[in-house]
Amino acid sequence: MVGVVDTPVLAELYRDLHRHPELSFQEHRTAAVVADHLGALGFETTTGVGGTGVVGVLRNGEGPTALLRADMDALPMQEKTGLPYASDVRGVDHLGHEVDVFHACGHDVHVTCLVGAARQLAEDRAAWAGTLITVFQPAEELGRGARAMIDDGLFERFGRPDVVLGQHVAPFPAGFLALRPGPAFAAADSVRITMFGKGGHGSRPETTVDPVVMAAATVMRLQTVVSREVAGTDTAVVTIGVLRAGTKENIIPDEAELLLSVRTFDPLVRERVLGAIERIVRAEAVASGATRYPEVVVFDGFPAVVNDVAACARTRPAFEALVGPDRVIDPGLVTGSEDVGLLASGSGAPCVFWLLGGADPACFAGITGVDDMAVAVAEQPSNHSPFYAPVIEPTLRIGVAALVSAAHTWLPSSPPDAV
Repeated sequence: MVGVVDTPVLAELYRDLHRHPELSFQEHRTAAVVADHLGALGFETTTGVGGTGVVGVLRNGEGPTALLRADMDALPMQEKTGLPYASDVRGVDHLGHEVDVFHACGHDVHVTCLVGAARQLAEDRAAWAGTLITVFQPAEELGRGARAMIDDGLFERFGRPDVVLGQHVAPFPAGFLALRPGPAFAAADSVRITMFGKGGHGSRPETTVDPVVMAAATVMRLQTVVSREVAGTDTAVVTIGVLRAGTKENIIPDEAELLLSVRTFDPLVRERVLGAIERIVRAEAVASGATRYPEVVVFDGFPAVVNDVAACARTRPAFEALVGPDRVIDPGLVTGSEDVGLLASGSGAPCVFWLLGGADPACFAGITGVDDMAVAVAEQPSNHSPFYAPVIEPTLRIGVAALVSAAHTWLPSSPPDAV
């Protein structure tokens, strides 16, 4: 079922990456580690693509080209897993704030698995033909890394692939893979709202226009966007992740800032949601007596990941042979977002992007039904949780094998005209 993967070296690589997380566009150490591995395996290796990205190319005769992608960046948050290899790294984020740094989304798993897959494919060239492009991408958490690599000539410099392949670790049991054809991961928009009031002394609120109260009212009203302005048959998420205002308890500040994350699948729903956000924000400012309209800026965004239906149908049997048909599941629409789809649309290649189970299988003992599994998954620490910690085994072993088996599907050993 699952292929044999020599994991002790990979497990140590994973622990090393986990101990040394780096923020978006700061992945210098990670990139150097990756480049060393690729160079030792005989890949044509280029660093600094799109800032800190790494591209490895392995040519193995005539045939198609497959691109395998992993993202490298970590998140600005504190780790609370208590693991012996937990991160205690601190850094400065893209906004200039000093923050803790933690691989809370599993990108250390992604890098490790792609390094392992590169090794297997390099050491077994008799089993495939064509060109393998490995892309280690920066800044997925900002939604800017894929675009930065494309703008830096990714496809002009290294070739256009026939398929884009990749995976993302998730909190369902290790030993399972999840693949959904068609729209799979949501589009993401990051929104910055600045609300302008009139500051003053906390003892005399009647002389002010309080932006804190304005922002608080806005937070509550924004909850109605999804519940009252999006049809029940559509999907959208509006999350306020940051509310910043003031410096002292007895000073009413001049401004308040909100940072929002918006997730949608349908472009028309996206337009409706963003329009509702701006309308509500402006209305709350008027209701509060503000003399200046708020600023609403969409500062990062990327489209939904749409898996190619035919490409998924071609790849799925390899996954079923790997872990068993009953362990390749449809995860449904995933409201998390990924910029890997830009690599596919930017190259004109089909996308096949799947989820890799990373939770301890023991937590799912005795569970057989899909509904029961969904309940158990909800009880696990999720990506972006301070407690998120994929189990090393069998996650790495299956993650490597999934990438290798997908690559073999698109890089057959026979000459192209005999496939």
